[in-house]
Amino acid sequence: MPDPERDIASRYREHTGRKRTYILTGFVLLVVTAVLSIAVGSVDIPPQDVVRTLAGYSVSTNWDNIIWNVRLPQVLTAIVAGAGLAVTGMVMQSILRNPLGSPFTLGISNAAAFGAAFSVIILGAGSTSSRVGDAVTINNPYTTTIMAFLFAMLVTAVILAFSRFRGTSPEVMILVGVAMGSLFTAGTMFLQYFADDVQLAAMVFWTFGDTARASWEELGLISAVVAASVIYFTFNRWKYNAIDAGDETAKGLGVNVEKVRLVGMMFASIVTAIIVAFLGVIGFVGLICPHMARRIVGDDHRFLISGSIITGSLLLLSADTAARIMMQPYQLPVAVLTSFLGAPTFIYLILKGRRI
Repeated sequence: MPDPERDIASRYREHTGRKRTYILTGFVLLVVTAVLSIAVGSVDIPPQDVVRTLAGYSVSTNWDNIIWNVRLPQVLTAIVAGAGLAVTGMVMQSILRNPLGSPFTLGISNAAAFGAAFSVIILGAGSTSSRVGDAVTINNPYTTTIMAFLFAMLVTAVILAFSRFRGTSPEVMILVGVAMGSLFTAGTMFLQYFADDVQLAAMVFWTFGDTARASWEELGLISAVVAASVIYFTFNRWKYNAIDAGDETAKGLGVNVEKVRLVGMMFASIVTAIIVAFLGVIGFVGLICPHMARRIVGDDHRFLISGSIITGSLLLLSADTAARIMMQPYQLPVAVLTSFLGAPTFIYLILKGRRI
């Protein structure tokens, strides 16, 4: 006679096994894409030679320099930044219970960009140049990141304040985010108005999100912040599952909803701040990648966090690779492609009016 409990347990293991397989497949695809991304560019390098070089075997001095000093930092930056933006978007959507939540749509990226521009132009935390390759160099990354974080947290506080009002709909919070984003965009334009020609050109160039401008040192700072945030989000995955069921249900299960929401938004804000401070504004990755991951692994945050990280890394890396090769020898900022991809998706989500 069949055992119903054993049959249910078997189906559950099969169900979770498929999700783990999807995540593992995505990770393998990410590694393959990373190798191909390093291989292509103005100088094409055979993928097998890329693997040999990364393994420590020198094939060509010129290729070694291109791989280790130019392409590998850019590829790793795209992976880490994509993961950071996607996981913060996923957390915002969960703790605010808003399918349209992301650093870009809620105005947090614009506020962080204003803080970074303020630190560079007013506080002298960066130097500007007329050269395209390094239009803005951050001399004091800590000051820039702190200013970006403070203004990002200001928008976060406003959004959280509105979310506490009874009857506040997801659409209202998005409208608040749009309004705050518009306000800080105007503030950035105000700073640019009083800048000289070189500063103005440099800051406009800097606002175009681009992974190519990050060095190994900046990559290390971004990676440390993203890793710490992912660890925190992972430890709180069960609380996010409870909040998805509703605030009252979560409180009944012993979850301090207000604390989880505040600390989660703080981590999301600092990740957004440090990415914007070093790379500029990269839109829509945090919006569309969590929804893509939900389609594959579902709403369970045990798998959704990893799925969002893989999806965000893969999307931004693929867009960055395409931006590098489509207009050779010039390199298109990756934010242009992500905006082209994200804008119609954002409109679709608005028209859909519910989670996809």
